[in-house]
Amino acid sequence: MDFPRALRERRIRRHLSQLDLALRAGTTQRHLSFIESGRSVPGRNMVVRLAESLELPLRERNDLLLAAGYAPAYPESPLEDPVLAPVRTAIDHILRGYRPYPALVADRRGDLVAANTALDVITEGAAPELVGPGTNVYRLALHPDGLAPRILNLAEWARHILSRLAHLPELRSELTAYVPPLEPPAGLLGFAVPLRLRSSYGELRLMTTVTTFATAVDVTLAELKLEAFLPTDPATAEALSAAAGSAAPTGAGQAPGNM
Repeated sequence: MDFPRALRERRIRRHLSQLDLALRAGTTQRHLSFIESGRSVPGRNMVVRLAESLELPLRERNDLLLAAGYAPAYPESPLEDPVLAPVRTAIDHILRGYRPYPALVADRRGDLVAANTALDVITEGAAPELVGPGTNVYRLALHPDGLAPRILNLAEWARHILSRLAHLPELRSELTAYVPPLEPPAGLLGFAVPLRLRSSYGELRLMTTVTTFATAVDVTLAELKLEAFLPTDPATAEALSAAAGSAAPTGAGQAPGNM
């Protein structure tokens, strides 16, 4: 990676002038101009400051350091690493706390890391190879053998899913082929795009929330996303409570190694 070009591209992508970025990073516009032109080689601390000032994800900060000839600053630990044991415990507690509402944790590729048992009401009827730890939640959502046949507003929901996959072009291309043509939205959509899902407990109307570990300094942890499916009406809330009441009590979230 050409460091001056990579830095310039990221600055422009965030709609920052050289002066804006220089002020954020505590340097001068002249110095930043020299760095972007390749006339000046920044020190490691300056690269870190520039990456922080650009508010880059940790993975991109490491990439920028490597492009400048420095070692990455942020570790990328496997989730099963003992150092992340408190994280696994926290995830388990959070997932339990969301019941009877479905919730899951996925990594940057959308591969399932963990889920609570309430997710079963959403995944019912899906092909077994699309469900469970390590499978891709985006593929589950839009694959013809996944949730797609039960999603009543598939085109609308698919647009919501595909908009999140700019960093995964191959997966986005695959999933685009599964869904109806995506017409531009007509009129006001409301405050959020709902998931309208047919289930054995009736139609579920759900909205999703996404939570991240905001102060993470490990790449793996920073890229985890916890997504919860919350009811938008009393009928859905009652249906989810009924589904949780009829499920076999396990008292634990589903995760690799039954975390």
